[in-house]
Amino acid sequence: MRLLSSAGLLLPLTALTAALTDTPFLGFPSPWLSPDPNDVEWQTAYDKAVAFVSQLTLTEKVNLTTGTGWEADRCIGKTGSVPRLNFEGFCLMDGPLGVRYVDKASAFPAGMNAAATFSKRLIRARGEAMGEEFRGKGIDVQLGPVAGALGRTPQGGRNWEGFSPDPYLTGVAIAETIKGIQSRGVIACAKHYILNEQEHFRGSIDVRIDDRTMHELYLWPFADAVRAGVGSVMCSYNKVNGTYACENEWAVNYLLKNELGFRGFVMSDWGAQHTTLGSALSGLDMSMPGDIMGPPNSPQPPYGSHWGGALTQAVLKGEVPQWRLDDMVTRIMTAYFRINPTIIPPNSSRPKPNFSAWTQNTTGPLYKASNRTWTTINEHINVQSNHSHLIREIAAKSTVILKNTGILPLPLSLDSIAVIGNDAQDPPNGPNACPERACITGTVAMGYGSGTTDFPYLISPATALSHRCRQSNITFLNTTSNWDLPTARAVAADSSLAIVFAAATSGENFVSIDGNAGDRNNLTLWDNGDELIKAVAEVNNNTIVVLHTSGPVVIDYAHRHPNISGIIWAGFPGQESGNGLVDVLFGDVYPQGRTPFTWGSTLQSYGVELMTVAADPRNPTQEFPEGVFIDYRHFLTPGKGREGDVTYAFGHGLGYTTFEYGLLAVGREGVWPGYGAAEGRTDAAPVVGEEVEGDEVERWGPPGGWEGWRIPRYVYPWVNTTVFNSENGTAKAPAIGDFPPEARDGGAQGLLPAGGKEGGNGGLYDVLFWVSVDVKNTGEVEGVEVVQLYVSLGGPSNPSIVLRGFEDVAIKPNETKTVKFELTRRDISNWNTDTQNWEITDHEKMVFLGSSAMDLRVNSTLEIGQRIVQPGSGKP
Repeated sequence: MRLLSSAGLLLPLTALTAALTDTPFLGFPSPWLSPDPNDVEWQTAYDKAVAFVSQLTLTEKVNLTTGTGWEADRCIGKTGSVPRLNFEGFCLMDGPLGVRYVDKASAFPAGMNAAATFSKRLIRARGEAMGEEFRGKGIDVQLGPVAGALGRTPQGGRNWEGFSPDPYLTGVAIAETIKGIQSRGVIACAKHYILNEQEHFRGSIDVRIDDRTMHELYLWPFADAVRAGVGSVMCSYNKVNGTYACENEWAVNYLLKNELGFRGFVMSDWGAQHTTLGSALSGLDMSMPGDIMGPPNSPQPPYGSHWGGALTQAVLKGEVPQWRLDDMVTRIMTAYFRINPTIIPPNSSRPKPNFSAWTQNTTGPLYKASNRTWTTINEHINVQSNHSHLIREIAAKSTVILKNTGILPLPLSLDSIAVIGNDAQDPPNGPNACPERACITGTVAMGYGSGTTDFPYLISPATALSHRCRQSNITFLNTTSNWDLPTARAVAADSSLAIVFAAATSGENFVSIDGNAGDRNNLTLWDNGDELIKAVAEVNNNTIVVLHTSGPVVIDYAHRHPNISGIIWAGFPGQESGNGLVDVLFGDVYPQGRTPFTWGSTLQSYGVELMTVAADPRNPTQEFPEGVFIDYRHFLTPGKGREGDVTYAFGHGLGYTTFEYGLLAVGREGVWPGYGAAEGRTDAAPVVGEEVEGDEVERWGPPGGWEGWRIPRYVYPWVNTTVFNSENGTAKAPAIGDFPPEARDGGAQGLLPAGGKEGGNGGLYDVLFWVSVDVKNTGEVEGVEVVQLYVSLGGPSNPSIVLRGFEDVAIKPNETKTVKFELTRRDISNWNTDTQNWEITDHEKMVFLGSSAMDLRVNSTLEIGQRIVQPGSGKP
């Protein structure tokens, strides 16, 4: 009997079972959609979906759940269609910072840069602009944004695709991005669910995690994504407590669909599905890319897919209940109608794909894998609009000034500027010369792998600085090599100011740079960057360091160096990289960027390890012994981090003026509403449309003449009667007896205590406290202060502080503004593994406000029943 993916789950199961009397078998069955008349928007979409699905045949339903195969159509992922109803299959495309593999689309700043703005407005605007571009290309689903990897280890290859190792910041950012994308009629896909925290062993690693860490850290931002109404979630490659994520009944059924109330559809990462029955019964709704992605020319199992005809067969045999298939399709169509509420019938006003993901030639094969049907496949539609302005604004406002001794902003009276380093330069063969951006020949403006896109153009720092120097009559000097240190010294010594550029990138593990297989091997700068910085600083006492990196690097030596007057982190700023940087350097744009991660003084200071070697490489197992203590939660908690381990704190960033924090007020938000466990039962699982019978096998075979027009390697939904009657009709499928009866139980189910609404129990989002603070600009220029609110949850098992609010506020000189925050029940709660619910513990709760996690200006205690708490100051 399977229980919560069996081995490794650290839960008090006796107490858990007692708390879940209405859910006798944890994780089964897969929750289905039920009506919710109290949510008009969702209910309307659900009703439309049911009406549409009720018209579909068995094989048409399977078609919408199964991809047609890798390179089998024009998109990275494409489901089958319903030609009878003139409904085109769904087109899915990477990625989290723009449309991958197309021309005439924008290259946006990376997710970590969006987070570094600490601006909800800019994060939302970025989502809206990306949504417009995906929609303009005829794409239904954008494969992004990213909350996994969250950023457990600073070396994580795909951390830059997401936002921050802080779950609160990532939660806000993913929610705002989703709202922006979906407001433009494109389904957002939150990924990679869940614990996909490194690229080494990503397809086999078994992550063992305890329940509390899962809830308070890694699941937290996905709850925000669900609450934002995200239409789809992509499950990840790794295992969770013994079972692959895409067929993990605890992760998908129990946590995502039941506790978090997710109403959209779960798709597999490409090749992350491993079985027919296990994935279907454990909550997967869409198989991507549809075929089984083995080595080239490897033998394909029956049907060439875990689903397609294999899923049709499983339904006919009773191995997958029809209600489960119906729920898959209803979820897909509900997500579609929810973000396209005016589309009736479902194909009207819906743009079709006008590109091919496999070539930018105008003509080519519509079905690349089989080289069939040559036609016009790229219409070269320009979807960039005026998004370059937003990209430049985010590039500037995500730029973080880590160190400034007074040299910034740069004066126009400078005599000369020397720009030094490969990372400042135009890529010699163009910005897209390296496939998947897997090189560092020239400036780095995004990471590498499937999270990339093609640059329509790339403004390098050298180009932008050269242009600005010409405008201001400043002599511009430039040297490109990171290894020719004598020339670098000579050029730097000859200039009144030297700006040295260095980079460290990362990405996905199907490509590698200098032995960095996705994850970074260390936290040093690449391409001799550290030595270049030291060489320049030896000879020029006005040295500025600019870093394009996928996360923190060890830069403590530069922080302490007396000749290094400024250190700037520019991250991965996208196509307007150089322009955004110059805007900040010369003070045209106020630098509001704040680092979304901590800069440790050594790799070891982070207290976590990247797993690069496994005792059993075929079945590697990884524990997360640090629990909730990652990034600043580790560094700032006594007994975890050590004094001197932090070079730059989480949330740190310098500006061009100063701010003073004044009156702090804390109060209760009226009368606290009571919080109770969710109660009640769902409806029974509905069968939508015609109920099929298992003895109708011939009815669901391929149509007559099929062999004459069949597309090789294309995944079809029809049953093969020979396979149907054999013993191995479904690929790698566990036997029907491997699952408990509860896995197929379509009867009414009880709600989980922490569930009931999208994002979890609705009471979690009741506002319990308001917090306000007066902030005054005491400098001479208008500036933006990023006011950050941290909470101490108290008790020995909690971090010293956790982020629970932020606002970016523009304030004029000598002006004071009052900045107000709201704290919800969720914000001040911990997860109780016994009751499987959130609770406010008896430990003292405090709030701290300031400019970073290590620059906390005022604080106060949160007192239940006390109306106002007077201001205080200090640190936790």
